[in-house]
Amino acid sequence: MVQTATVHGVGVSMSEEGQEVPVVLLDATEKVVPIYISPDQARSIQLALNGESFDRPLTQDLLVEMVTEFGAAIDTICIDDLSGQTFYAKIHTEQYRDGERRTRTFDARPSDGIAIALRVDCPIELEETVVDEAGQPPSSYDESSI
Repeated sequence: MVQTATVHGVGVSMSEEGQEVPVVLLDATEKVVPIYISPDQARSIQLALNGESFDRPLTQDLLVEMVTEFGAAIDTICIDDLSGQTFYAKIHTEQYRDGERRTRTFDARPSDGIAIALRVDCPIELEETVVDEAGQPPSSYDESSI
């Protein structure tokens, strides 16, 4: 079973070594799922949240443009697994060719999937098992850092 999630924001967490680590927070029902990401991914997601673009196309912008030019569409992003501290995601697409609908699913990093979903306004889904394992109460996060 999947839950639709929304991006709560991008923030910074402190590692055990005292280093700042970017994190994207996903709201899922009554829990927040934190996914630690790279600074580049954080910037890409924040730009999309703000409706801004970079001077040159970022990887996610390029991918969206290519998919569109090939007559396909991105339907959903699903964060479907968690192993240790590593999240896994799938990008679900569709394309109509010769009057026939074709669907394809691609393995992706969750941060790429989230950045793409924000650009094309498609749903972000979380498998319930991922929410159960990684979800935390919203009170666990300081709003001032988001």
